[in-house]
Amino acid sequence: MDIGQDFNLRYMKLRWKIAQAAEIRWWQNYLKRKPKADYLEWKKDYWTQLLKETEVEVKENDRILDAGCGPAGIFMIFNHNNVDAVDPLLDDYKQKLDHFNPTDYPNVNFNNSPLESFKLSQPYDKVFCLNAINHVSDLDLCFDILNASVSRGGTLVCSIDAHNHSFFKHIFRLIPGDILHPHQYDLDEYKKMLTDRGFTIKKTLLKDKQFFFDYYILIAEK
Repeated sequence: MDIGQDFNLRYMKLRWKIAQAAEIRWWQNYLKRKPKADYLEWKKDYWTQLLKETEVEVKENDRILDAGCGPAGIFMIFNHNNVDAVDPLLDDYKQKLDHFNPTDYPNVNFNNSPLESFKLSQPYDKVFCLNAINHVSDLDLCFDILNASVSRGGTLVCSIDAHNHSFFKHIFRLIPGDILHPHQYDLDEYKKMLTDRGFTIKKTLLKDKQFFFDYYILIAEK
């Protein structure tokens, strides 16, 4: 590894650590005035509607991975499936957020781990990576792991915050203009990360349009 590569690696790790610290503070501020029962019910309705929009059919015998699940991920709505949920902040969520209690989800196996360190036992029929891939430390490694996690013929549902303007994309790569997201890419770059790994993009769902970023959900099959 040359000096430039070593610097870039250290820089990305630092940005990831800063982003993780900001993430838990964001959740604390976001949830502090939201009653637990009301919020969790709203979140389940949100995920149910989102799943309909993706047109992804989840069967009762499907094995599911929720990668970067957060304290209220899509794992919440799969009561009849075996689900693995992975997030490096799960212990923090359990300790600091009243809204997250792992015992509320007996069918979910929670893994307090970065996606980069997740130990895969066997591939999954459906893999969800929602509001997460922009937050990881090693983007290429995480896409490799997501690729390995999806069974042949399986489906990956991945959300991204994609840059709209090349100028700001390069500026945000140099300075932490978006502290929660250490990675800055546009839609075509994210799609290529999937197609280069053998995925076929079946659907691109635009969920939110903003000046700097648009929020998309990519539905890809392997």
